[in-house]
Amino acid sequence: MAETAVSFALAEVFQFLKEETHLLRGIHKDFSVIKDELESIQAFLKDADKRAADEANTDDGIRTWVKQVREASFHIEDVIDEYLRLIHPPQLGCVSSTCKITSLISRHQIATKIQDIKLSLSVIKERSERYKFQVSQEQGSSLEQSRWHDPRMRSLFIEETEIVGFEFSRDEMVDWLLKGTKDPAVISVVGMGGLGKTTLAKHVFDSENVKSHFDCRACITVSQTYTVRGLFIDMIKQFSKETKDPLPQMLHEMDEKSLISELRQYLEHKRYLIFFDDVWHEDFCDQVDFVMPKNNKSSRIIITTRLMQVAEFFKKSFLVRVHNLQLLPPDKAWELFCKKAFRYELDGQCPAELEGISNEIVTKCKGLPLAIVAIGGLFSTKSKTVFEWRKVSQNLNLELQRNAHLTSLTKILSLSYDDLPYYLKPCILYFGIYPEDYSIHHNKLTQQWIAEGFVKSDGRRTLEQTADEYLSELTYRSLVQVSTVSFEGKVKSCQVHDLLHEMIVRKVKDLSFCHFLQDDELATVGISRRLSIDTSSNKVLKRNINTHIRAIHAFGKGVIEPFMGQLSSKSRLKVLDLEGISLKYAPSNLGNLFHLKYLNLRGTKVRVLPKSVGMLQNLETLDIRDTLVHELPSEINKLKKLRHLLAFHRNYNAEYSILGYTSGVVMKKGIKNLTSLQNLYYVEVDHGGIDLIQEMRFLRQLRKFGLRRVKREYGKAICGSVVEMKHLESLNITAIGEDEIIDLNSISSIPQLRRLKLKLRLEKMPNWISKHDYLVCIKLALSNLKDDPLRSLENLPNLMQLSMGENAYDGEILHFQSGGLPKLKKLELRSLNRVNSIIIDRGALLSLEHFSITKMPHLKKVSPGIKALDNLKVLDFRDMPTEFVESIGSENGQDHWIINHIPLVIIRHWVGPKVNDFEVRTIHSSNKS
Repeated sequence: MAETAVSFALAEVFQFLKEETHLLRGIHKDFSVIKDELESIQAFLKDADKRAADEANTDDGIRTWVKQVREASFHIEDVIDEYLRLIHPPQLGCVSSTCKITSLISRHQIATKIQDIKLSLSVIKERSERYKFQVSQEQGSSLEQSRWHDPRMRSLFIEETEIVGFEFSRDEMVDWLLKGTKDPAVISVVGMGGLGKTTLAKHVFDSENVKSHFDCRACITVSQTYTVRGLFIDMIKQFSKETKDPLPQMLHEMDEKSLISELRQYLEHKRYLIFFDDVWHEDFCDQVDFVMPKNNKSSRIIITTRLMQVAEFFKKSFLVRVHNLQLLPPDKAWELFCKKAFRYELDGQCPAELEGISNEIVTKCKGLPLAIVAIGGLFSTKSKTVFEWRKVSQNLNLELQRNAHLTSLTKILSLSYDDLPYYLKPCILYFGIYPEDYSIHHNKLTQQWIAEGFVKSDGRRTLEQTADEYLSELTYRSLVQVSTVSFEGKVKSCQVHDLLHEMIVRKVKDLSFCHFLQDDELATVGISRRLSIDTSSNKVLKRNINTHIRAIHAFGKGVIEPFMGQLSSKSRLKVLDLEGISLKYAPSNLGNLFHLKYLNLRGTKVRVLPKSVGMLQNLETLDIRDTLVHELPSEINKLKKLRHLLAFHRNYNAEYSILGYTSGVVMKKGIKNLTSLQNLYYVEVDHGGIDLIQEMRFLRQLRKFGLRRVKREYGKAICGSVVEMKHLESLNITAIGEDEIIDLNSISSIPQLRRLKLKLRLEKMPNWISKHDYLVCIKLALSNLKDDPLRSLENLPNLMQLSMGENAYDGEILHFQSGGLPKLKKLELRSLNRVNSIIIDRGALLSLEHFSITKMPHLKKVSPGIKALDNLKVLDFRDMPTEFVESIGSENGQDHWIINHIPLVIIRHWVGPKVNDFEVRTIHSSNKS
């Protein structure tokens, strides 16, 4: 992690030297020297970090040296922050002699600190020589020796009787190996560390059916460090051993070219099976492709990997079948635990008195086979008493760190972290700030990464796009689990496995990445850069906040106002995340947080933002969703770096109203200055009117834009502003009243538009909507369209979600024609009060998975066309007429045959007053597989 700290410090220095051309005398030269020293130290930090993290290494001097490097990097960042605040003061106009003297003193102090940093770096560099750090990777001989202690090796030798939960995966893989194309094909088993990829693949590799099918086989352990030449020699040895052919003469003296020729010649006329276990590098395919001839013999290659990119890379040379290995279901997890914990006693059965505690232990493992095996093995050594098991279970986190039975688990989980490039390590460590089992919203996480400086611009994409790539890479590496996805398959929220979270938390503490303030924590936080606060403890909220803290994350429902009052004007805080806590007001001195880039007050009881918010010159994200803030101070328009302004309130407790359920905020004139904005929703424009809307044409970086309380006369101004937003992907417009007709016909084109939500009267569908091929989601309400809107929408090639509600259509018949809406996955029809018939032609809605119909009083019968919707998974009826419900509600219903193929049919009856107050009745299809 020292490598990461130095890399970020270097990036800060580079940017600083690039942007700050008017530096104080001598400082430019000083920082150039610092940059050179950091670069020379960086050259061997990989080796230093690895040796410091090695628990077998007893040299505390190395760990101390690495800590000193990390602290020096932190000090460099702090000095740069201090200097930037000095030369870019948030308030201008101070001309008194006192202010001038203060400024001179501050400059002198900064200069002194820079000299101290230079001295400390030179001392650190001198000390490094005694440890003989290596710039290059370790050589193969020592690595070969270390493999004898590799905890992954055991997975290759597990007895069949110990294998649980892989039956379906095994049968699927065997089928792929024995059938299909005559060309060589790759079967790739992908998943996080500890899922049992090697165990499954080796089990398949050794099955009798597979053995007899292939002429020759080889099982090669690749791992993170390997030599291509070594792999080729190993393959030749295994092939020769299996077929009892003599080894080639002078095998160990052959160069790579000779080895490739030897292998190709040997395999040319054979049906071969090669198992490459634990592949880490994307270009591995390129390195081994030459040795595997395309001989039309139905040869196969198996690979196991934690990285989806590895599996994808093979596609350029082979047909690839990917098996995403999943966590064990609860019943299989229980079976595996009992096999390990009670293997040699009690006939492998859990005694009744231990069932409760055993279930708790299995639940903690979250279906991860390696964790179940390791922890089950630990408990097999303990006396079978509730007292003893409860004691170990309550201290399981501590046992993970010190118990020999669990070291293989922690080592295997750590391998994925160790393999990460430096720029992804702080990103995965960020999951440790959040509580265990916490699902984090994708946008929230990436915006915090950006605010922290983890995400670097490549000049071609926005920081948000680059951050998305970072998250995708962590997902492809099987480190991050996707919790929820949108209808179009994009990640909405994510988390890490609980045991991986435990490993991350240990690293977070060891690396001073974050300090956790709880009842049992000490007040001193050293050089830690972040605080994770449990607000349910009153004790922690009385402690002082050190000025070097870069981020504060608060969790729980505690009262935090006293703590907020400690925020210092000298703070270097960049992230302040107070989502969901009990906070009634934002501190008046909020503007003192000069470096603040991310401010999240979502779900708090804050009513007013102080005017000092306009002093937050570096603020990039302001999240005040579901607060009580209704009017933003005019000073907000000074925040030229603001990228995300997220503001709305949903009245969950009031009776549902189509126009009153979601309210926005009022903004003042001057909004045109916010030229960096990418997200702006929702603004109530009836206060600023046409003048405010016309200012919005200058917000040309907008991706997501939402307006509320729109009047009839605003239509032309909205069209004029929207067409200037060339990057706009999401447009949401709601009228001030149900009868307010808004003319949007003069919009010519929004080239990147993907989502369109309109709650307003149209009467005629704007022509431009049907021409936007990128649209994936359309939601219409109150439109009062006279013509069937499906004629305008059915040819949209990428539309995946369509919602029509609250009299969006004023006709009696909705007709889904054959071939229409080919990619639609989700269809919602709601409160179309005149519709009495829905016609679905055969060949329409071929991709539909979720269909909901709500409160359509004149619809008496379900459409027979639903019978042909083979991909439909969920059919959801809400507040439908009694006659309609009775026709499908039981197997005796006259129309039940239409819906009996659908896996899940739900009938809801609204009991009010809240929007989701329903009585629910579920019908499961008898044909459900």
